[in-house]
Amino acid sequence: MLNKKSVEDISVKGKRVLCRCDFNVPLIEGKITDENRLVAALPTIKKLIADGGKVILCSHLGKPKGEPKPELSLAPVAKRLSELLDKEVKFVPSNVVVDDSVKAAADAMEDGDVILLENTRYRIEETKNGEAFSKDLASLCDVFVNDAFGTAHRAHCSNVGVTEYVDTAAVGYLMQKEIDFLGNAVNNPERPFVAILGGAKVSSKISVIENLLDKVDTLIIGGGMSYTFSKAEGGSVGKSLLEADYCDYALNMLEKAKEKGVKLLLPVDTVIADDFSNDANSKVVKAGEIPDGWQGLDIGPETAKIFSEAVKDAKTVVWNGPMGCFEMPNFAAGTEAVAKALADTDAVTIIGGGDSAAAVNQLGFGDKMTHISTGGGASLEFLEGKELPGVAAANDK
Repeated sequence: MLNKKSVEDISVKGKRVLCRCDFNVPLIEGKITDENRLVAALPTIKKLIADGGKVILCSHLGKPKGEPKPELSLAPVAKRLSELLDKEVKFVPSNVVVDDSVKAAADAMEDGDVILLENTRYRIEETKNGEAFSKDLASLCDVFVNDAFGTAHRAHCSNVGVTEYVDTAAVGYLMQKEIDFLGNAVNNPERPFVAILGGAKVSSKISVIENLLDKVDTLIIGGGMSYTFSKAEGGSVGKSLLEADYCDYALNMLEKAKEKGVKLLLPVDTVIADDFSNDANSKVVKAGEIPDGWQGLDIGPETAKIFSEAVKDAKTVVWNGPMGCFEMPNFAAGTEAVAKALADTDAVTIIGGGDSAAAVNQLGFGDKMTHISTGGGASLEFLEGKELPGVAAANDK
């Protein structure tokens, strides 16, 4: 079990608190087009304000690659956060993120004040976890709180390096939730435990499959990666997504599942199309019977039933990766059926970020899930059983 100090365990009154958030929001001409990440950060920020901390917020935005790019400034974030918190969030811009004027602003803060630093990736050292920038950030604060799960799998100055130079490093509410659900639910699940994996490639999910085969009761494989399994078992997959060099690996996984007594479910039918477009001609065929020139773009109706049935009595379900090309309405039925099955079950349902999170939200089932991860890459690494640098860097309780 991961047991990290959280904002509930620390005293911040009168102290300067550097809080690393994930404000990596989409901007179009200086306007924030999706503010989910800002809203998600509010509980931790409000807690630090209420406890009398002097709150210094920081985040990266986009990939400025170590140089100031005005279009990637966090100025619009400060403005919108001020509205959401109903309290001024003072933006203290600096092309080097921390300079004398920023230090002066931090020194002048009263309890409960909030300031926001400029994009941490304006500094070239940020992504290299360079010592100088880590020390600069640490010089501003007495306490560090990390609430940015989206970058937890990267060791950067603003989430890992800085912790070496402060006495107290804790996690915020968002991080705590990710640790509770993704980290601990996977390692200590209530059973039956079912994992659903989809998405395009077997190669990107190898370690996830291997880790989960040691933990789950049932493993469901859909999406583009299922065609590699289908081919491995001697089926024909037409023009479907295929990683031919992973066929042996797929057979090994099927073997390993058998040895461990894990039920491994693969599609029994598939929706195929004669072109990669929503308006293509389509039909349903048995898995492994895809004619030349056609490609699988979704699981078939029979498969959707079997997959939905498999989660009915589950107590814990983790889902990562869509069942088909859900962006095209004609090939979204499989993903939608799985989302609906998860919405209807009493199990703890955990959606590992990225496309699965987008699909669940887009199809309107977001509020029915126990937990939707905010980090695509980070959630995958958690499911692989890896230690995340951003989590490891926080103090243990």
